[in-house]
Amino acid sequence: MSEFDDIFAEAEKKPEEISVQPFDKEEWIQQKKAEREAAYLMIDQAAELLPSDGERIKTYLDLQSRFPRYSVGNVLLLSAQKPEATRIADYKTWKDGGAYIQKGETGIIILEPGNEYTREDGSVGVSYNAKRVFDISQTSAKEAPQPEVHRDGRLLLKTLIYNAPCEIRLADDRDFSEGMAAVYDPQDRIIYVERGHDAKELFQDIAQELAHAHMDTVVEKGSYHRAEHAFPAFCIAYMICRRNGIDVSDFRFEPPESFKALDSKSVRAELGRMRDVANSISADMDRMTEKQKESKARDDAR
Repeated sequence: MSEFDDIFAEAEKKPEEISVQPFDKEEWIQQKKAEREAAYLMIDQAAELLPSDGERIKTYLDLQSRFPRYSVGNVLLLSAQKPEATRIADYKTWKDGGAYIQKGETGIIILEPGNEYTREDGSVGVSYNAKRVFDISQTSAKEAPQPEVHRDGRLLLKTLIYNAPCEIRLADDRDFSEGMAAVYDPQDRIIYVERGHDAKELFQDIAQELAHAHMDTVVEKGSYHRAEHAFPAFCIAYMICRRNGIDVSDFRFEPPESFKALDSKSVRAELGRMRDVANSISADMDRMTEKQKESKARDDAR
């Protein structure tokens, strides 16, 4: 027998048939429905636990700062599953970028908009589908080293107050309580700023007072009460500082009883308002930054 005969003998064998289960559309629909319901339940549970826990609030705000475009519901889902997440994408996106998912990683469930539908009352709603994504820490991808950024305090402050919804004025004749560098007066609709503070103090306090000013724009003049909105303004200032590299180590989250008493739905509504105001301030800052870049480019071209 030739030493090669076994090659042809093996070739004569019929390949084993691989059993492929047919796609069961109904089973797939039920699976997706179960995942969606589990996501909604997780959102409710996260929202219920958040109001009375300062550390949970901080974690949520950190995530919302890193993912400003994400909905409140998806940030709550991240906080419940991967609070340390920094960069997320679905399987295909990571694969297309040359990264693979590490063994044993099951992914993070979030919700993404699906098709529109018409409710019984004639209004249009949007259905949501559960989707699995993965944080960069769950993949073979490596975070690119971030260059050290030296931020100019003057430019940051100019950027912060760009397109403010109210006047901002230096004041020497006002009583600034508790060492605040700035205070928003809802009667005057003016942010008064005290002299003599450093850039960090000014940025933190003006960011907080800008939050008050933005929230005041949606109520009748004279009906805004600072005390009722103090905690949301504090949280908004924290997010603005985080996004702009301002030290936040002195922020302490001690939610008031009024916030602790909120139910899940009200918590989500309050978080949504914080997100919207923070994003509005950030959008104004981005526009000012672009103006500064364009001005510098014109100067360099001369």
